Amino acid sequence: MQKIDHHWQRFTLKQKLSRFTVYLFFIVALVLSVRTVEIIPEFFFDAPEQMVDLFSRMWPIDFAFYPISVHDAMIETLNIATLGTLFTLIFSIPLALMNASNIVASPWAHWIARFFLVSSRSVNSLVWALLFVAIFGPGVLAGVLAIAFRSVGFVGKLLSEALEEIDMGSVEALRATGAPWGAVMLKGYWPQVKPAFFSIVLFRWDINVRESAVLGLVGAGGIGVVLNDSMNLFQWQQVAMSLLAIFAVVVAAEVVVVNIRKRLI
Repeated sequence: MQKIDHHWQRFTLKQKLSRFTVYLFFIVALVLSVRTVEIIPEFFFDAPEQMVDLFSRMWPIDFAFYPISVHDAMIETLNIATLGTLFTLIFSIPLALMNASNIVASPWAHWIARFFLVSSRSVNSLVWALLFVAIFGPGVLAGVLAIAFRSVGFVGKLLSEALEEIDMGSVEALRATGAPWGAVMLKGYWPQVKPAFFSIVLFRWDINVRESAVLGLVGAGGIGVVLNDSMNLFQWQQVAMSLLAIFAVVVAAEVVVVNIRKRLI
């Protein structure tokens, strides 16, 4: 009797070739990227020494600089993040409703909503800030609009996905009773999507606090203006104070968001 040798293999030949192709592509892309970047070896190997020198200039931290400039700038940064997040809801909620297939059935409405949602996400907040600084001039308004336009795609996309994942049973029951569209939205959709809505908005506000901290580097107000001025004047102890304040506010914002989510959700 002929003995049959069964040799188990984890991947088929096609899967092995596919994996090899992906690895080869990754290695080629990595090599080409390193060659394109053109890293200067002298600067690269000198970086640790320069970093130590920079940190030595930042110490001791100039805490007296906080009440002079940093405090008001941080309050301005929080205002930019908060107002930007609130303005985001004005645009993102209608776009989310248009993009949700279980609310609006028109393919044209979906494409229009997706166009604006993708356009918002594809442009970085600093680029939005540069645009609005050129239109409205430097200041808080440019920062608020930059945060708002950047956040529309994020909030609208996640909210539309949350709307599409709800249980349609209660919605269909309300429609069967002849309830108007507003009542269906408030009694059918909103109770189910409310936890996701607050989670998305709070998470985006947390991100906006971090992003608004750097918008001042391009003139859009906030702590970034103070940080940029200190760096231009080589006042590294003041730079350290600004960075410490940014870190403390970001950590505090994270704690606030987590506690609010626990109470609301």
